[in-house]
Amino acid sequence: MKRNYWPLFFVAIFSFTFAMIIWTISSAVKVPVHEDRSFIKTYQDVDMNYNNIMNSNKDFKVKYKMAIKLNDKKVEFSTEDIKYSQRVLEKISQHKNLLKKGNNTLVLEAIDKQTNEKKKIDIALKITKSISDKDDIDLVTSDFSNNEKTYSSIFEIKEENNWNITGSFTIDGSIGYIFIKTNAI
Repeated sequence: MKRNYWPLFFVAIFSFTFAMIIWTISSAVKVPVHEDRSFIKTYQDVDMNYNNIMNSNKDFKVKYKMAIKLNDKKVEFSTEDIKYSQRVLEKISQHKNLLKKGNNTLVLEAIDKQTNEKKKIDIALKITKSISDKDDIDLVTSDFSNNEKTYSSIFEIKEENNWNITGSFTIDGSIGYIFIKTNAI
């Protein structure tokens, strides 16, 4: 009598497929997931309110001039970097090498465009690596020294990497948002 090996072949294929499904699930569960916190909001909130955020930013820029200095380099108050990948920024960015490994200084000033007076700012910033939230640096108003409405803070970057600076500034109910992609050298 001849033996038929086809049933064993189907059992082997089924067993292999089932083992691959279990391996895929267990591998996916072990990988850390880091939620994007652009503008210090969940990505769902940013997605639902993106137009409102950009319109709020336009209104903010009409009312106030933000002077931002990062390690004595003037930085434009902008969200333009959100559109670009890190590779594109390496080629065209004006924000290359803004950070350095070790201590960094950030100085902020908001000036009312109509009265030319400095304004009080409510600050909420996050400095985060582009691939992980393990070394996030949260800066709020209380982390800044305030000398006649000029806000300055020192923070430490522990490794050379690509970093994002994101957050918001609130002045008299108007909210301006910032998103800068840079790197630390």
